[in-house]
Amino acid sequence: MDLKAAYEGAGIQAMLDQLDRELIGLRPVKARIREIAALLVVDRARQQVGLDTTPPSLHMSFTGRPGTGKTTVAERMSKILHGLGYVRKGHVVTATRDDLVGQYIGHTAPKTREMLKKAMGGVLFIDEAYYLYRPENERDYGAEAIEILLQVMESNRDDLVVIFAGYKDRMDVFYQSNPGLSSRVANHIDFPDYSADELLAIARLVLAAENYRFSDEATAAFSDYIQRRMQLPFFANARSIRNAIDRARMRQANRLFSRIGTLPITKRDLMTIEAEDITASRVFAGEVEGLDPARPLT
Repeated sequence: MDLKAAYEGAGIQAMLDQLDRELIGLRPVKARIREIAALLVVDRARQQVGLDTTPPSLHMSFTGRPGTGKTTVAERMSKILHGLGYVRKGHVVTATRDDLVGQYIGHTAPKTREMLKKAMGGVLFIDEAYYLYRPENERDYGAEAIEILLQVMESNRDDLVVIFAGYKDRMDVFYQSNPGLSSRVANHIDFPDYSADELLAIARLVLAAENYRFSDEATAAFSDYIQRRMQLPFFANARSIRNAIDRARMRQANRLFSRIGTLPITKRDLMTIEAEDITASRVFAGEVEGLDPARPLT
């Protein structure tokens, strides 16, 4: 068997290369994805030469804080599974508790089965999955949704992959309270927080994708912003960085607009984020910018 040809023929390397380009860092995550891809290639090769094999369990758990790339990796994983023929479509359906759990008797089962139907042939990505289980509320219907998920995860394991995602500590409690669920999830991948240097690299990628750039002074200012923002509540890694870039673009636009009729605007001006577009953030005053929607972003 030519494993390399099978690997390349399924387009896995191209998908992994794209993952490297799109996601900064996350070395342990990318290494685990490569391991799973290698296992699937070998499993498919064993089938082709007539070796009896049990299909690997592909249900997964992604743990980590918001903005660490869990949804993006789920999308890439679905394409890998589709390329190797483990799922028919390779799409991702994202769900939360509200999509699966009803508010009255008889409401949960149809909601859960409808989401499973939409995800069949691909990946069902359940974000903040621990909210499905609320043992303190005896009238909660989350347990019914979990039971249906367990049944379908087992009976349709050849055409559906379920990925549970959320904060690691809460997911650990979630699995401990559901032995049947934890036994069906074989692949646990933890997504680490980004370092300050990685967040700055992410910012540069986001800017480049939209034909923007930092001036040298803005680079220093944004590095300072990152250090401050990481210490404040509700920090969401790359998501917070993207939001900060969006606000910096708004300030740049306002700054350039204020020059109308006084100074000409050059292409360089339109592309460049200056330090003042960064330091105007309330983060430099120790506040979480955007927390209060009633207050202006600048």
